[in-house]
Amino acid sequence: MFIWDFVADTVLGQIIDWVYGQIIGFLGNFFSAMGNMGAELFEMSWVKSIVLFFVYLAWALYGTGLVVSAFECGIEYQSGRGSIKDTALNAVKGFMAVSLFSTVPVELYKLSISLQSSLTAGITGSDSGIDTIATNIINELSAAGDLQNAGSAGIFGGMGLITSPIMMLFILILMGYAVIKVFFANLKRGGILLIQISVGSLYMFSVPRGYIDGFVSWCKQIVGLCLTAFLQSTILIAGLMVVKDHALLGLGLMLSAGEIPRIAGAFGLDTSTKANLMSAAYTAQTAVNMTRTVVRAVAAK
Repeated sequence: MFIWDFVADTVLGQIIDWVYGQIIGFLGNFFSAMGNMGAELFEMSWVKSIVLFFVYLAWALYGTGLVVSAFECGIEYQSGRGSIKDTALNAVKGFMAVSLFSTVPVELYKLSISLQSSLTAGITGSDSGIDTIATNIINELSAAGDLQNAGSAGIFGGMGLITSPIMMLFILILMGYAVIKVFFANLKRGGILLIQISVGSLYMFSVPRGYIDGFVSWCKQIVGLCLTAFLQSTILIAGLMVVKDHALLGLGLMLSAGEIPRIAGAFGLDTSTKANLMSAAYTAQTAVNMTRTVVRAVAAK
């Protein structure tokens, strides 16, 4: 039994050291390959072509909605309920919406990322970002040598000597999970913003007719997306800085960054596209039906 315990302890220790080395290698390569937040997506020519297509679609829907709005105003004016002033005001709102819906979201998203980078530089005292701070931690762990030396190096502050190798692996896995989750969420937001711009064009039929509830909800989603991109990276940077002094508090901050979209959604700033797509699809169906009705009415005359 003594020989078996000795062999099992040696083999298990080698396995844990191998897992530790693999985690360190993976996190080191991942952090060094981290890029921007997805805003560069809108610098690509094919993305600009897609946005331009939906801009043309939005102008077509706006023109159709303007004609329908004039017909509706004329019909209501016969019964004394029509208002040329409200119709003109809705037309101006629609014109502003169709002129800005493809540019303001992108510029607001770029502004949020730029502000986050400036704030990060102010917090860290240098131009370092998530990738630099996380890479420095991984480099210190690599320089410490094996798993036992890393546990006694005091890299994760507030915990003293880490005697359990499982505890060290647990901290590394949580740190990698928090950083990777936020990173891929930021990469995904560029595509989500492109989808939201595409969906936003379908609301241009309703805005000149005075139905702006769906468009206001769309605007809230854009604001929520930009606010989430700003807060998630900021909280993650704060957690990476705290983890060297108080490891558990830093991990708590890093993990809380993943809850920001849910909290924003609870306050009406939902960043998902599920409800938005359903509302826009209903708006597009209404636009098609109203256009058919107008065409039939003109043909009958």
